[in-house]
Amino acid sequence: MTIKNKIVLITGASSGIGEATAKLLAKHGAKLVLGARRAGKLQTIVDGIQQAGGQAIYRVTDVTQPADLTALVAAAQEAFGEPDVIFNNAGIMPTSPISALKTAEWNDMIDINLKGVLNGVAAVMPIFTKRRSGQIITTSSVAGIKSFPGSGVYGATKFAVRNLMEVIRTESAQEGTNIRTATLYPAAINTELLQTITDQSALTGMKQLYAKVGITPDAIARVVDFAIDQPADVNVNEFTIYPTKQA
Repeated sequence: MTIKNKIVLITGASSGIGEATAKLLAKHGAKLVLGARRAGKLQTIVDGIQQAGGQAIYRVTDVTQPADLTALVAAAQEAFGEPDVIFNNAGIMPTSPISALKTAEWNDMIDINLKGVLNGVAAVMPIFTKRRSGQIITTSSVAGIKSFPGSGVYGATKFAVRNLMEVIRTESAQEGTNIRTATLYPAAINTELLQTITDQSALTGMKQLYAKVGITPDAIARVVDFAIDQPADVNVNEFTIYPTKQA
């Protein structure tokens, strides 16, 4: 498999999609560098991977801080070498009607869901450009391809990520830097995202939906695994992942 020995950075790696992806890629021989804000959870994940014979390290990382992403790349270089892939997965989803004016949450979503991705891209781009190879994978959302009431600002950040990733792909092709991209549009995936919702009406509706149709984050991990495993001349750049039961 082309995943074996690839050095993969994952943000938002302490739970959910990031954790599931780290564990699957480790089984397939990748060298993992995990970033998130919760050191205890990261340590537990790394310990499990290492005990199973895999290779992984972690660094506490706040994606809103550019220096933290630079440090994550430096940690990868020190432990394993130059990164091959970054999976920008950190995100929050405090959905609410625009009229609720939860402006602090709007800014948090912009800082984490959009600026956090930009910080990740900026940290690896010099390496990928100089080497003329690399892969950037980013978690958007079905709210990045469809507009949902209650997800005005959340969807705005995810639409922005969709545009960003497509521009990276086309610019790389034009510049001959061979940087592959993959944008993920998950629907109802059972993760900790719902814990970030403070609007009680929005939370109730989301809990009902996810309880009815939600699937495990392993589904997304398998998609990431597939994207990385493609040969260097193949760029499968967009994936929409719905539970079969979700309309």
